Amino acid sequence: MRWRSSCLRLILFLSAFVGKSATEFRVCAYNVQNFNLEKASNDRLMHHLKLVLIRCDISLLQHVVDPDGQAIQKLLSVLNRYEEYNYQAVSSDGLGNSPSDLQKYVFIYRTDTVNMTGQHQYKSKESFIREPFVVRFQSQNTTIGDFILVPLHSEPSRAVLEINKLYDVFVEVSKKWNNMNVMFLGDFHASCAYVTQQDRKKIRLYTNSDFNWLIQDREDTTVTDLTSCAYDRIIVYGEPFLRAIKPFTAKVFKVDAEFKISRSQVVELSDHYPVEVVLKSSALFLQATPLLILMIIQSFLSAL
Repeated sequence: MRWRSSCLRLILFLSAFVGKSATEFRVCAYNVQNFNLEKASNDRLMHHLKLVLIRCDISLLQHVVDPDGQAIQKLLSVLNRYEEYNYQAVSSDGLGNSPSDLQKYVFIYRTDTVNMTGQHQYKSKESFIREPFVVRFQSQNTTIGDFILVPLHSEPSRAVLEINKLYDVFVEVSKKWNNMNVMFLGDFHASCAYVTQQDRKKIRLYTNSDFNWLIQDREDTTVTDLTSCAYDRIIVYGEPFLRAIKPFTAKVFKVDAEFKISRSQVVELSDHYPVEVVLKSSALFLQATPLLILMIIQSFLSAL
């Protein structure tokens, strides 16, 4: 009886880890298209946005039009109301050339799984309409550990120039923090008429092979049938960061298909889909395949 009891306890223990192996560290980017207090006051839209964000340990939101921060506070209230994790936000000031169109970059992150350890506002009006608001994060749940996120919501007509200038941002922030683990993410408009095959010769993040484009050209990050373009991208620098990415997890998250909601409802929130990638877990045991764990469980069951 004691052997049977010990085996059952071990089976329950291993079964718990099978479940935990599905827990992954996910980084997401979403152009939420004029996210303002009006959108934040729409319960249905907020519910759909919550479903997207609770999947992610860090989410970059772009095109946030929220001068006094009330819209993001409403969003945090929704996220923290019933969810397992606690969420906080770090935000840039309003950025842009026009007082009527000042947009923020906002990072929403789980305080349970990641720490925000630094922030830096890049300054160059000649290079960007909305200069990247760079944030440094640290997580013991990932093999990469300490990494930097560089956001960009490019001005479409200046996409080639702005994507190329991300290299200068990389040089500045990697020196500032003595850290080469840099990820670029956001709506770059890096496709279709804004960035052509010929344009890539002018973009250092294309011509330098150390930069790895995780969202490929064939993807469609737009919601409507009017366009089929890989506007939204995720890029990482260097072999160490590339090795820290879980293979085949960089993708476009099709909100309508995943949550069984109409495309017209998705468009009310944004005409872009989120993009995402999963970082490898730092816990080696959690990276064991469910099949291996099930084989262990089966061997103990046969001994009962």
